[in-house]
Amino acid sequence: MKIKRKIYPYNPKLKLLARKLRNNSTYAEVLLWNQLKNKKLKGYDFHRQKPILNYILDFFCHELYLAIEVDGITHDTENQQVKDKVRQSEIEALGITFLRFDDMDIKTQMDGVISEILNYVEIFEKSGRD
Repeated sequence: MKIKRKIYPYNPKLKLLARKLRNNSTYAEVLLWNQLKNKKLKGYDFHRQKPILNYILDFFCHELYLAIEVDGITHDTENQQVKDKVRQSEIEALGITFLRFDDMDIKTQMDGVISEILNYVEIFEKSGRD
């Protein structure tokens, strides 16, 4: 049975920027992408640099209603943290869950990062949400 995908609104003007970001990923994003791509994570299909609303998500899985964000040094300022909260709230209002990881955790503790994502998947699957 094919899973219906919910269509999320996005700004079409972001498509070109998303492509540029995919071609210029950070090291941490590349490391995490290598764990998520080609349905490696329990068969779920993740996308990189996915436009939703007026934002671009680092990683997104339609089936799981899951956004994964990699927070590097640019997210350390108070101003950026406020922007991140607003952005996250607007996207969560669409029913999407966020998991945020520090880029250093991805570089040094990938097993823990994957474990946290798998924990979310397990809870999601048990919830029967579709």
